[in-house]
Amino acid sequence: MSLHKVEYGEHGRRVVFCHGLFGQGRNWTQHAKQLAPDHRVTLVDIPNHGRSPWTQRWDFLEAADLVAELLDPADPVALVGHSLGGKIVMALALRHPELVERLCVVDVSPVRYSGAGQFGRYIDAMLDIDLASLEQRGDADAALREAVPDDTIRGFLLQNLRREDGVWRWQPNLELLRADLDRLGDWPSDALGEVPAYDGPVLWLGGSESDYVTEEYAPAMDALFPRNRRVTVKGAGHWVHSERPEVFGEVLRAFLDRSPD
Repeated sequence: MSLHKVEYGEHGRRVVFCHGLFGQGRNWTQHAKQLAPDHRVTLVDIPNHGRSPWTQRWDFLEAADLVAELLDPADPVALVGHSLGGKIVMALALRHPELVERLCVVDVSPVRYSGAGQFGRYIDAMLDIDLASLEQRGDADAALREAVPDDTIRGFLLQNLRREDGVWRWQPNLELLRADLDRLGDWPSDALGEVPAYDGPVLWLGGSESDYVTEEYAPAMDALFPRNRRVTVKGAGHWVHSERPEVFGEVLRAFLDRSPD
């Protein structure tokens, strides 16, 4: 099984991005193009998303190992992950520290989150659409409007709807994501076991309007990633990189250019 990836740039440090739930590697395209003149950038579709293969069940360690297969210990990377992708890159850094030169974790913490009901409603609404009778993308937008009234979130979800050979289909493995929704909100502490802390530099980046990164979660982050520097982006919610792209890009570039010592 090999994950789908898109690459930009030919010179400099390698930077690998992992998106969150319902996302795709191409969500990072704007930032990839900005970094490409002096970085080698890889945008990954995580398992069960985008053009990457589907699995039998959701497993953070399996996802982390699949991303790790794209990396080379002779060329350690700067690894960037948002939300679900952030948990994947944290698990990867802990399991394969030789592959990761530095780590950027975007608006997520190494903890279990409860209250995933909204995501379940999104999936149910997506699955309820009769794709066989769908004539155009606007019909899907109308069908989702009641369950997903926010235009931005609805538009984000609809990026996953593709038409191939005249047939509409959802790219994510929605059935699996729905069945394993509780597992998606978890943190695999038991599976990881007594793993040593990752001792590379870590940028822990959160949005001021989000509750995914709080003081309550700092002890868990400090225990596993003791060299973390926390930055909060004002006016941003959970999707920091798309809500405040200029600020996010400036903070990320400064982190990438900083000496690792």
